[in-house]
Amino acid sequence: MEQRAKAVICREINQPVVVEEVIVEAPRRGEVMIKLAACGVCHSDLSATNGTIPFPPPVILGHEGAGRIVAVGEGVTDFKVGDHVVSSFVSMCGKCRYCQTGRPQLCDQAGKAMFTLPDGTVRTRDLSGNALNVFSGCGVMAEYATLHTDNVVKIDQQVPLDKAALIGCGVMTGVGAAVNTAKVEPGSVTVVFGCGGVGLNAIQGCAIAGARMIVAVDTSDAKLEMAKQFGATHVVNSKTEDNVVKTILKLTGGADYAFECVGLGDIAAQAYGVLGKGGTAVVVGVANQKDTTTVKTASLTFGEKTLTGSYFGSARPTEDFPRLIGLYRAQRLKLDELISRTYTVDEAPQAFADLSAGRNARGVILFE
Repeated sequence: MEQRAKAVICREINQPVVVEEVIVEAPRRGEVMIKLAACGVCHSDLSATNGTIPFPPPVILGHEGAGRIVAVGEGVTDFKVGDHVVSSFVSMCGKCRYCQTGRPQLCDQAGKAMFTLPDGTVRTRDLSGNALNVFSGCGVMAEYATLHTDNVVKIDQQVPLDKAALIGCGVMTGVGAAVNTAKVEPGSVTVVFGCGGVGLNAIQGCAIAGARMIVAVDTSDAKLEMAKQFGATHVVNSKTEDNVVKTILKLTGGADYAFECVGLGDIAAQAYGVLGKGGTAVVVGVANQKDTTTVKTASLTFGEKTLTGSYFGSARPTEDFPRLIGLYRAQRLKLDELISRTYTVDEAPQAFADLSAGRNARGVILFE
């Protein structure tokens, strides 16, 4: 069966998104069709609309979604109609050397499914019959979506789907950067640059890990206030500081861990600059392909410092998504508080405008 569905589409780079009715084809072998309940409006979606992430338009946006399976394709045995699932924008084949060594976020297959399904084709077309690409094999900013089973994770049906959707990117990326990539230790000193959706989750990841001091850095006082709700013990408005690195070094004595959650090379350099000896700076934000970061090479040697990246929070989605849901149900992980505003699918252009203006921690599109 195929479905007609409203979907949020980037038709042209640097132009507002549009909402159109599209055709979503039935799942083929190894695929499932999902009726979406909710989809987060992530900064990565915005990056696709302005060319920072080079997805060829037209592309159906959305990679942070949750919903119910309404159809399964041939050969699907791990999922059934009615299952609740969260999308994973990294396709995980389970066979490549990265999957086999516990690093599925780096799966070779994911690089082949950036704007199609893993087989290089799509199940989406507009009403004129033209194929529509899909964001990272997902395209879940739509009422229905057909995905490969390598891009979905089954979850507990007791968890509200609008909250569960956030785990598919922002929560996993931020919390995972702290607990999976950096492996923040109890009693440590941490600094998080950028208090958007990912940064707030990096902050609560540090708190969950037991960090003693968590310094939140942003240019917005409103976001810094929100950072306190998620576990920040100190806040610094970088707009009011002549030298933010010196200010933070004076405050912390040198951080054990620092996280760049903005996507700018200069801020990555600041994150590295606030480290003490033996510290680790983790670049989480997605920078423009031409952006660069400069550090003093000798400091790597004499300070034994580390500058590394974190993609998707070094996630093992089939293990980490249920673990995050468990933390939420135990009231140790904040999801409800992340949602600043909800939108209908027809309000998607406003949701992107609000995201661009920095008005939300996370905006969520609700489909039902």
